Amino acid sequence: MSAHHNEKYLETGRVRQKSRTREELVAVLRELLKEGRDPSVADVAAIAGISRTTAYRYFPDKKALLHAALPETGLGSLLGEDPPSDVRARLVRTLDAHFEFIRAWEPQLRASLRLSLTPGAARPTLRGGRAVGWYRDALSPLEAAGSAIDIAALAVRLRAVAGIEPYVWLRDVAGLRPDQAFGAMRANALDILDAALPGRK
Repeated sequence: MSAHHNEKYLETGRVRQKSRTREELVAVLRELLKEGRDPSVADVAAIAGISRTTAYRYFPDKKALLHAALPETGLGSLLGEDPPSDVRARLVRTLDAHFEFIRAWEPQLRASLRLSLTPGAARPTLRGGRAVGWYRDALSPLEAAGSAIDIAALAVRLRAVAGIEPYVWLRDVAGLRPDQAFGAMRANALDILDAALPGRK
């Protein structure tokens, strides 16, 4: 094998090793979140059998690690490419994306919710309040149009009826199937928006 080919092989090997190390850290965090833990980067590194120094090269803080493990947590918007300009359409798209996030990460979100209800516990990383920002983003055309509606308060009201807390109640107490629970949350959120919009009351 030529020196050139050997160099390329080593470079490929390093890339693969780096990718495996990163994936291992992310996988360990996901499992720990599912168990109801809220570990630091150092905790994740120790469990993964990776040095703390190496782990911090990949993820400088817990927030960066969380964003890698659950990518949606790092997003300021759930609207994706070519977002609609109509506020109702924007809300529907945001709701659908939020519900997919809940479907994909339900065990981790439930565990984080349990952890946040423990007296004296610090607020878990997953309980960051980012979903209010997603709903505020969906409502942003109202802000741009100089609407008299309190957009911040409306975003909070929407989040109150669409998230892991109402989902858990609808599933575990009301006994709804997942699709029924998501349907109820969507209907409640759209009712709140329609009631707030001029001419729709």
